[in-house]
Amino acid sequence: MIQQLVHIDQEIFLAINQGLSNPVFDWLLPILRNPYTWAPLYLFLIIFFIKTYGKTGILIVAVTLVTFGVSDGISSHLIKKTVKRIRPCNDVEFKENVNIRVRCGSGFSFTSSHAANHFSLAFFWIVLFRRRWKHALWLCITWATLISVSQIYVGVHYPFDVLCGSALGILVGLATGYLFKRFVPSFFKTEHV
Repeated sequence: MIQQLVHIDQEIFLAINQGLSNPVFDWLLPILRNPYTWAPLYLFLIIFFIKTYGKTGILIVAVTLVTFGVSDGISSHLIKKTVKRIRPCNDVEFKENVNIRVRCGSGFSFTSSHAANHFSLAFFWIVLFRRRWKHALWLCITWATLISVSQIYVGVHYPFDVLCGSALGILVGLATGYLFKRFVPSFFKTEHV
């Protein structure tokens, strides 16, 4: 059973990593997964949250950082070090099938911390802003999905790593979002579409 799941995971990986191969994705997806690409967005959001919401904005920034820290800690330090799944680009029996488009890295593959971290942020912000900004839901999900799928395309994660990382991130983001909602209910009273 486990071997069948691994085989399916590898087949889906190859369909994305090789099957979707084209010059545009070869250029774009490594950029999308690079944290420096998003630094201007993060800086803008920090300034925007604080300028727009004052003390509550500072709290939003703080809980955003906590959300990131929790998802990264669980994924990188708890799950990866327990499961110890080898990355596709480092798997000696499989890596000759992999189009490696970025530095592979020496860490483990399961779960994808990129997926966990970005989905945790996306869902935290969705809980906070989906009623204030009508496009928050699809923008956040699209952003996290593009970053997550790019992990497969560039050859550093299997689809199951990304799927489970995304699920972890969603749970963390919803949890911190609903804790924020419970302890700062006044933020949600002035919602408008």
